[in-house]
Amino acid sequence: MTLDDITKALLASYETEGGINHLDGINLPSDESVNRLASDFMHLLFPGFFEQTALSKKDVPALTAKRLADVQTSLSANIEKALRHARDPEPAARSAKVAMQVLERLPHVRQIVQTDVQAAYNGDPAARSTEEIILAYPCVLVISLQRIAHELYKLGVPLLPRMITEYAHERTGTDIHPGAQIGTHFFIDHCTGVVVGETARIGNHVKIYQGVTLGAKSFEVDNDGNPIKGVKRHPDIDDHVTIYAHATILGGDTKIGAHSIIGANVWILEPVPANSIAYYKNENLVIRSRRKKEKAVECREAAELQAWDWSI
Repeated sequence: MTLDDITKALLASYETEGGINHLDGINLPSDESVNRLASDFMHLLFPGFFEQTALSKKDVPALTAKRLADVQTSLSANIEKALRHARDPEPAARSAKVAMQVLERLPHVRQIVQTDVQAAYNGDPAARSTEEIILAYPCVLVISLQRIAHELYKLGVPLLPRMITEYAHERTGTDIHPGAQIGTHFFIDHCTGVVVGETARIGNHVKIYQGVTLGAKSFEVDNDGNPIKGVKRHPDIDDHVTIYAHATILGGDTKIGAHSIIGANVWILEPVPANSIAYYKNENLVIRSRRKKEKAVECREAAELQAWDWSI
């Protein structure tokens, strides 16, 4: 087979199999453009941390204004493409408005992501500085970009929010859907293999470890067997909860009560009351009050509570 033969075969597959961009029609947002946009958002959230050359304080106003203008242009263009794909009746006008709404939220998002940085510093004894957290901890990238994507998601922008979180997913191995609601002081320790579904709700001061899944127990389907969109499928995690490595928590009716601890490798399909600890003893799942624990466990958890400044 020659290259001409292969070319013809590929062209034929484009016509018969689909899976191509909207040639001669609506162009979709490109990976390169969205990835650059995600990087620029990180520069705006953490000025001076990702520059190739030293940045002085006097340079910040001009650089921020320029970067913000560039982001506005790129964001508006990508939102417009996404809206055209969704057949919005006024994609150009709406894209400009939505872009400004997202940019107006940046100071608020910055305030929240600073709590995430502090939570990581307080929650990891190996951390030596908040600068180390920002530069070297993947949780900062994935949580910060999810918070940006969530603003787009709330405004009904298709495609783009998921593309931004997938940039972070590719970089970190952690997949947080832009629809997930996340409170302040969120920390993912080691930040690898974590999955958080679209309808999950995470409260304040929540800490989770690698491999944790906040997923769906099952999908509701219509009469044709297709998944029904927009229903509550993923769990709620209340304030001051710690979830250890490779725990799996499933279902829209599943709620982990405040100040609870979920042990490693635990499979949870039912609500867990507040102030509980869940773990396996032999092959049995044990869910019991944290107020009735052995002395050794009390000492270990007291140290953790002190580190997080919790009160029970």
